[in-house]
Order: sequence, then C-alpha cells, then structure tokens
Amino acid sequence: MKTAAWWLAGLAMAGAAQGAELTPVQKQMRSIYQELVETNTTNSVGSCTVAAQKMARRLKAGGFKDSELQILIPPGGPAKGNLIARLKGDGSKKPLLLLAHIDVVEAKREDWERDPFKLVEENGMFYARGASDDKAMAASFVNNMLLYKKEKLPLKRDIILALTCDEELVPSKFDGAEYLVNHHRALIDAEIALNEGGGGLLDKDGKPVRHGIQAGEKIYQSFQLEVTNPGGHSSAPFKDNAIYRLADGLSRLGQFSFPFKLSPVTRAYYERMSTIEKGQVADDMKAILQDPPDQAALDRLYAVSPVHNSTVRTTCVATKVDAGHADNALPQRARAAVNCRILPGEPIAEVQATLQRVVADDKIKITRIGDGVDGPMPPMTPLLMKAVEEISNDMWPGVPVVPAMSTGGTDGRFLNNAGIWTYGISGMFHGPEGSGAHGLNEHIRVKSLYDGQEYLYRLGKRLATE
Repeated sequence: MKTAAWWLAGLAMAGAAQGAELTPVQKQMRSIYQELVETNTTNSVGSCTVAAQKMARRLKAGGFKDSELQILIPPGGPAKGNLIARLKGDGSKKPLLLLAHIDVVEAKREDWERDPFKLVEENGMFYARGASDDKAMAASFVNNMLLYKKEKLPLKRDIILALTCDEELVPSKFDGAEYLVNHHRALIDAEIALNEGGGGLLDKDGKPVRHGIQAGEKIYQSFQLEVTNPGGHSSAPFKDNAIYRLADGLSRLGQFSFPFKLSPVTRAYYERMSTIEKGQVADDMKAILQDPPDQAALDRLYAVSPVHNSTVRTTCVATKVDAGHADNALPQRARAAVNCRILPGEPIAEVQATLQRVVADDKIKITRIGDGVDGPMPPMTPLLMKAVEEISNDMWPGVPVVPAMSTGGTDGRFLNNAGIWTYGISGMFHGPEGSGAHGLNEHIRVKSLYDGQEYLYRLGKRLATE
C-alpha cells in the first residue's frame, strides 16, 4: 500500500521533472549542469579545457577572484585542462577537496535515442552523456562553491574544488588527478577529499533502500603472459607448442582463487547489508563474517552476483589472447592479457609472483602492462562518518548508510596513494535500472540530482566549518 508521503513525493518529482517551481538554488544548479553537460568533453573531439574555462567564468561571476582560480593544462594536452578553485579558511584544519572529473566516455548520436550532448528532461529524468558520470557531481560542486562564497562561511579549513580530465581514459598520460598529485600537490593537498563512487539505491517504487559511501578501491593492474617458440612448418609439429603452453597456464589460472580477505570497510558492508537484505542472502552475508567464513555461503552469494566474489578477494582474469602468425605455421609466439583488480594493501609484486606460481611454467613470461600503484584503504574516520550519517538521516530518515569498497576504479586511487584520504559519496540515488553510465541513454533522476546537490552542500559546509 502506497502512503500519502509516497504520493506527495511523486507529485514533487513530477513538478521537478517539468521544471516547475524550482528554487533559486535549483535554477542555478540546472543552468550550470546544462552548460557542463552540453560541453563535449570526449577524448576524440571534446575539450576539458573549454569546460574548465566555462566553469571558471561561472565562479568568477559569483565573486571568485583571479587569484582563487587556476586552469592547469598538462604539457602536450591542450584539451586536457583542469580547474582549481579555492575558498580560504582560517587554516586551523587541513583543507577539504571536492574532486570531480569533467571528461566523459564517447557517445555516438546514431546509437542514442536522444542527442547525447543535449540535456533532455523527460519523465522525471535527465538524459545526456555525463548526466550521471560525473557531471552531476561536478555541477553540484561548482554550484556549492558559489553558495559558500556568497554566504561568507566561517571556514575552519580551505575548500578546494578540482575539476579534472581523463578519468575515463585508461591508461592516460594526461589524467588530471594524477597530474595534479605529481606536479601541483600543494594546490590540492587536503585532509579529506569527496569524490564519485558513492550514492544511493532506490527500490522499484522509488523508495530509498540504502545510501552508500565508498572507502577505498581495488588496484588496476594488467599483466602480459607470453610464450615463445622457434616455430616451423605445421606439417611437422612438435610437442612444445606455444599456444598449448599458454592455454595450459591460463587454464590453471582459471581454476585458482586468491585468498578471502575482509577489511574493516568490507566487513562493515556485509554487517550492514545483512540487516537490509532478506532471507538466504542475508543469512549468507552473516555466514561469511564467521571465522573461518562459510564457503558454501560465499558460493551462493557469488551465484547471486560475481561482485560478491570481487569484494572479498583479488581477482585476475584473462581478457585477450593473441597467438600465431599463419594457418600453416607453428606459432612462434602466444600472448594473453590478464587483468587484475587487487585488494588495497596487497603489493602488486606479490600478485605477480602468485601468477607465476599458479601458471606453474617458467616458459610463460609474465610482465606488467602499465604501472599500477600499490594503494592503501582510507580509514573510516569518526569525523566524516558522523557527518555523513547525520545529514543522510536528516534527508532520508531511517535509510542506512553502507560503507563499501569499489571493485572498479576512480581517480581516488591517485589521492589515496598520496595520503589524501578520498571517499566516494554523492547523495544521488539511482533506481534498480542503474544510470546507464558508459552505456546508452545515460540518465539520472531529476529529484536525485537536486537532492544530491543539497546533500553535498550540507556535507561540505559541515566538514569545513565544524
């Protein structure tokens, strides 16, 4: 049975979807969001520099001085500009960093129902490339910096805004967060950073189920496995075949699982989720918290979603194979790419050594593809968690805040590795259908966008003034 509160919420969403009766703050938010979304920032033809310049003009019109704004363009990447804005506090605490990337994944107009680079508001949704990932947060941060500036808050710490480029391009020599950490650390040095990666879940009726905060993420590192042979004519084969050797090694890897490990964050995730889920899933979540964990329960959770397996262990999986050079010749070379997502705190060198042990063949040469960086898990500090939970409960009473580790990756890895503790939290809720990020018809609920902006405003204000 739907309550009167649900009905009123539906009316409010419908009104917002039609653009009616927006508050002045929401009107400003929508204008910033639309300008940012409709500025193409794809790697192929877009420009983060242009988007950064537009947001800088917004901030300047809102009272920011030239000395408080910087656009930093990495050498060799004229379209890869990053914007830094700073509101000065009294310096009694280290700064708060608001981090959002403004680049987006490619989108072909012929594949989309709507123009991906025009903001479309339809049936309570905003549609566009970047509507959710990550221009919703970027626009919210710009909007909130304008509000903080106007209010002349008594800041205990500086608030730094960093809008960065190339988060979506892996690997990239122009990743903005990495560039700033390595070359302009002083401009973004902070005690706490707020980033993408969190958010809430709605059920099929639009009711909030949980509100997530991301603390830590797995480390991305790929390896090349390679076997070489002298080759020869296929009419006279010999037993030492590069393809067979590589296939045997990959088969052994496919049967291997890295050890089960829970961190304080992933343990807290399952503890809280076991009170939200029902039936067998809830029981299984409690069972894997035992010492030792219940393997049958973990197998059942894995059958529900492979994300459960990824949450509790390092994973390495073959993703590409390239072998041979002619149909009538023995292979001189066989290669495979193996992509690993490594738990924070596990050294990459140890993972590589484990791969070598598991494939159990010294003729299979294993080398790194790219340079992942060993990374720690950020602490769940009482200062942050108290603010996150109290503001969340004020906006969504009774909805639990659930800490989680990301099995994917964000720019937070560069900051955490540098000791700038970074947390994914947005206050933006998605339904069971997801957001379509990186896919077709990316979207976010209109109400979720405005709620997220309000949540981030309150959180930033509290962290910077208390």
